[in-house]
Amino acid sequence: MRYDEYERLKIDWAAEGVLRVMLSEPRKLNAVDAVGHRELSRIWQDVDRDERVKVVVVRGEGAAFSAGGDLAMIEEMMRDHAVRMRVFAEARDIVYNILNCSKPVVSAISGPAVGAGLAVALLADVSVAGRSARIIDGHTRLGVAAGDHAAIVWPLLCGMAKAKYHLLLCEPVTGEKAEQMGLVSLAVDDDTVHKCALEIADRLAAGSQEAIRLTKYALNNWLRLAGPAFDASLAMEFLGFTGPDVVEGVRAVKEKRTPRF
Repeated sequence: MRYDEYERLKIDWAAEGVLRVMLSEPRKLNAVDAVGHRELSRIWQDVDRDERVKVVVVRGEGAAFSAGGDLAMIEEMMRDHAVRMRVFAEARDIVYNILNCSKPVVSAISGPAVGAGLAVALLADVSVAGRSARIIDGHTRLGVAAGDHAAIVWPLLCGMAKAKYHLLLCEPVTGEKAEQMGLVSLAVDDDTVHKCALEIADRLAAGSQEAIRLTKYALNNWLRLAGPAFDASLAMEFLGFTGPDVVEGVRAVKEKRTPRF
């Protein structure tokens, strides 16, 4: 695999069999632009085909996991139907390609985790969050339905009541609270997030690869059952990119104020 061809993902070997994938746009808190979005949709297929890889650790560069979708990409989606359809397909592939990747994925969540980055963080097989990490699904604040990954995984992880509360209101969740809710696997001290994620990856890499991969496949059938709900939510999200609310939502983000819908 030519991992050096990726532009927004820094990829290296953390240990034998452990591939580290780093979201890399530290000037923008690792916000996902058009290039990064495309790369997040295909990296899981490359990983799956690479026989050297036993486990993947995914993290953000610096103090953040990801601040969500880049505004320039969102504005282009609002203007251009062809772009909107391309990003729609990529968003679907991000979710399903993670689910269908046979290799276990461990996420190390520090700082803010929003949008497409949050999808990767929460769909990982084991998620490790810093206690002060800030998890937020910002879709309704932006003026579009909560698509990305929310409908497929939040209700299963933390229950429908909590999912509705946090998704409808865009209510933030700290890493510590996320562990209590069942939204992440572990919450640890902020300065130990990456160390802990790598230790878990090492344990997975030392285990029976066949047993681990087949167990992941079987468990992910619970998520596959929610596929129709996810597909509908994603379509509703992208319908919103053609409407008026997202115009105000983007303007409010730029002006750093509360949107007035």
